Amino acid sequence: MMEGQPEIVVKLWGYVEPAWDVAQGWLLSPAAWSQFGLLLVAFFAARYANARLEPLILKYLTPSKGRKDYLAMAMRFSLLFLPLLMPLLAFALTGIGEQVTRSIFGSGAVIAFGKRVFLFLAVRAFAREIISDPFLKLLGKYILIPMAALYTLGLLDPVMTRLDETVVPLGNMSFSLLFAIRFAVVGGIIFWFGRWSNDQSANLIKQQEEMRPATRELAVKAAEIAIFGAAFLVLMNIMGINLTSLAVLGGAIGVGLGFGLQQIASNFISGVILLIEGQATVGDYVELDGGEAGTIVKMTARAAILETFDGRWIVVPNEHFITTRVINYSDAGSANRYEAPFSVSYNSDLEQVAELVEAAVAELDFVLTDTPEHMPDCELRAFGDSGVDFALEFWVEGIDDGRNKFTPRVMMQIWKTLKANDIEIPFPHRVVELKNAEPTT
Repeated sequence: MMEGQPEIVVKLWGYVEPAWDVAQGWLLSPAAWSQFGLLLVAFFAARYANARLEPLILKYLTPSKGRKDYLAMAMRFSLLFLPLLMPLLAFALTGIGEQVTRSIFGSGAVIAFGKRVFLFLAVRAFAREIISDPFLKLLGKYILIPMAALYTLGLLDPVMTRLDETVVPLGNMSFSLLFAIRFAVVGGIIFWFGRWSNDQSANLIKQQEEMRPATRELAVKAAEIAIFGAAFLVLMNIMGINLTSLAVLGGAIGVGLGFGLQQIASNFISGVILLIEGQATVGDYVELDGGEAGTIVKMTARAAILETFDGRWIVVPNEHFITTRVINYSDAGSANRYEAPFSVSYNSDLEQVAELVEAAVAELDFVLTDTPEHMPDCELRAFGDSGVDFALEFWVEGIDDGRNKFTPRVMMQIWKTLKANDIEIPFPHRVVELKNAEPTT
């Protein structure tokens, strides 16, 4: 039949001919038509059962609004798999039909194929409707669904064999395409699970309010290193890679890192030292030797993120906290002292000015008066050209963002007090003499 045809046509017919023979056998066989009938019965029975069961499942497994206990979480999680109900019911009913046809006709190839189709529909629904994580959704779309389709068509084993036989040389090493695909899939899943575990452990550690902030950050970093280190070892073990074979490669990489990534290594070690000593941690307001100032909102393995009071973020390498001078205004929750300068006229009662201002400022709710050292203190600083210069020292719990948070309120209180007691706030006076001016009459 294929004599005289091109070689490519002969090869294609070699693949098509077995499938054509199977299709002819199914179309002309009474047993095959009976199995087709059972497939239809299983499909419509599954649809009917799904229409009846789905409302009941939603009714009894939907928790009331506001419930956050573990049982409610388990109920919500189980509802995610509701799209699998119909194809799995059809798969189960088809399995029963397969047993019946094999006992009656001695064969069940058609109904077995239908059962694999229902399994493919379940896998497709799982990948498209249930998986929500972008990475897992990508694996489902390009790995899980194609594998299920090949399994349905009975081509999974031949394709896997062909991929295993296709060897890719890489220098002194070689690996098959099947190994590369398995490594990518298994490695992706393991490290995705590691990332998820790291996020959960970080949230759990950060909820421990009794721990110092520096200790919490150190525990988060230690958990991250442990989780991803364990993930790497598990991946190597699953893929059957001997870690001793990576010793030479690891040594070469280590030398390269030592020469080329010295600053990164230095910043990483500095970050660990900061977390251990607790000199600066998340939530502290710091001012660096270069003038940068802000609240530490995040500490990474390489740098600390400072947020200024105008909303800007400054990335400061961890090494700067170790090698330069750093002022930490928030260390150990200590109070901070600020000054509010003002001047009064030389005609004022200077002793009365100090008493009035100290008493008025002490009435402000944010000014500390718990100890004698924290009481407001009005000091005479200088005799100026236009008036007497004073400065009021006061203590607060918190940071005055560039004297724009507490100091203005204190100065407003001083102004009200001076005005209420008729104490003059001087302004510069200048006497101008005009030479050769005509005398006024």
